[in-house]
Amino acid sequence: MTGPFARASAALAHAVDPVRRAYRASGADRPFGDPLPAHGVAMEGYFWRFTDPATGRVVIALDGINREHHGEGGTWSTLGLAAHPHGFLRTVEHPVGHADPDRLGVTSGTAFRGTADTLRVDLGPDARLDVEVRQPVPWPRRSFGGSSVFQAVPGLNQYWHPWLLGGAAHGRATVGDETWELDGWSVYTEKNWGKGGFPDSWWWGQAQGFAEPAACVAFAGGEVYAGPLRTTVTALVVLLPDGRVLRLGDPLVTPVHAEVGDERWVLRGRSLRWQVDVEGTGDLQHAHVLPVPLPFERRNVPGAIEHLGASMTVSVRERGRLVWEGRSEVAALEHGGIDRARAEVARRGHGPDAVDAPPRSRS
Repeated sequence: MTGPFARASAALAHAVDPVRRAYRASGADRPFGDPLPAHGVAMEGYFWRFTDPATGRVVIALDGINREHHGEGGTWSTLGLAAHPHGFLRTVEHPVGHADPDRLGVTSGTAFRGTADTLRVDLGPDARLDVEVRQPVPWPRRSFGGSSVFQAVPGLNQYWHPWLLGGAAHGRATVGDETWELDGWSVYTEKNWGKGGFPDSWWWGQAQGFAEPAACVAFAGGEVYAGPLRTTVTALVVLLPDGRVLRLGDPLVTPVHAEVGDERWVLRGRSLRWQVDVEGTGDLQHAHVLPVPLPFERRNVPGAIEHLGASMTVSVRERGRLVWEGRSEVAALEHGGIDRARAEVARRGHGPDAVDAPPRSRS
């Protein structure tokens, strides 16, 4: 197409493009946008979780790409590989890292490489993972992702999106002195990102391994803020066995109330149509303490108390009628906060420079 109309359209697109790029660089995504490519904010986190309810085994892998300065400067990585029930944990502060701006992808040298369907981790001969994801169950195409309407608010300290709610792993993991075949294990993956790293306090959970293998539950909550906007919110996502995906957490129309501690999580989500109740428990002795980055200080600190093999019960009602309930014994439950995690690391006898801690006892 040529002529005045085409030239005007091209000029308008050229004028709007810098605004569009600046909006996304704030961390926000427009409705029906794609939150999977990197935004270029202070921290862009990638997380994989693999579970095998038959054996009770769990493996997690994480990579946080951190910027040294606000929106510019070099990048470095927070890497981790952990397993349950034998309590393996390896974390690394890696000098480089790259988050793909065009698609889901993260690379930290030769130590970590993740795409939409593969994951390879090499944190030493006793800390390796090589997995292919098949039969993926992606987040359905919706106006907003896991962060709901907050996805479109620019400049938040934290956004969250569970982009893969299921799939089948094929590969193996070496965790300590054991090598596990992961063929057929359930897969869950998510992203979180924001301008300031992690909130001062947060909670998170995820579970597969229900009697209905297709079911998946995930939630994330904490204080979110941008300028004068400040509120505490919890997002709750349920993939029902019949394939329907529920998302609650809009503070005004689908609020989720959360009561959280280091060993107990209780969530109550409501809408005009749905009622979702989640209860989770875990023994603090069996929890890992994981690091989180301070992006602008280029260092990791203890940040999250995370149970990898906890218990979770879920019930879902539609207009008062029970449509599904389930229980998982391979759930993940997390209580985050730097002061809390530091205290737990010290309680376990680690020095002041320690950024993580394995469980005090095996399950």
